[in-house]
Amino acid sequence: MRRKLLLGNWKMNKLNSEAKEFALASVPFAKLAKENNIDIGVAPTYLSLATVKEFASKDMIVAAQNVHFKESGAYTGEVSVPMLKELNIDWVLIGHSERRTYDNETNEKCHAKIEALLNNNMVPVYCVGETLAEFEAGRTKEVVGGQVREGLAGFAPEQVKDLVVAYEPVWSIGTGKNASSQIAQDICSFIREELRAMFGNVADEIRILYGGSVKPVNVKEYLSCPDVDGALVGGASLKIDSFEELLKNIL
Repeated sequence: MRRKLLLGNWKMNKLNSEAKEFALASVPFAKLAKENNIDIGVAPTYLSLATVKEFASKDMIVAAQNVHFKESGAYTGEVSVPMLKELNIDWVLIGHSERRTYDNETNEKCHAKIEALLNNNMVPVYCVGETLAEFEAGRTKEVVGGQVREGLAGFAPEQVKDLVVAYEPVWSIGTGKNASSQIAQDICSFIREELRAMFGNVADEIRILYGGSVKPVNVKEYLSCPDVDGALVGGASLKIDSFEELLKNIL
């Protein structure tokens, strides 16, 4: 049985002081999540990682929003795996649509980053999803399948059992347009079949999240789908009240 996972992506939001306030306030419901066999976490900015790690419950996953695939070097503005490990950060978002759109994040670059994380026993949360034009052209499975195959090519089944995949249709992120639960289940089921073709029965252990305008009012419907194991949440994870409501609505 795959454990449910609720993961908030703060993107470029929250000052360090605000992150500390959130971390302290989250302690009671991190305990509630643990008691109900649910994993819960947030992905703050780099500047707030140490703060959230220090003041949140030890049961709260703290993830970075990105990482470079090299351990060090002349890569201005980048952060490496050893830098994250020094802060005891072992979860990282890879390939979010905003990184793909604004920072030329390709499947090949995602693969290099995932390889660096897996080689260091860290957990990649690999984001995949199609644009509105691709969705309207009926190319969703072609695009998402390519992202899965190219981003995860060549890894051994035992390497990817703790991997998380997040399906985020680009056309529903921050737009208020929601993919229906039927679409979410169809594509998450398709992703699992792609993973099964690549890694065999390990695909049944890999958690697949849905993301894209997830809110307290609709999170339960998405997580009732058999192949949707959790949610990657943007705006609704920024306020402590709505994040707590998200959790309570999936108990």
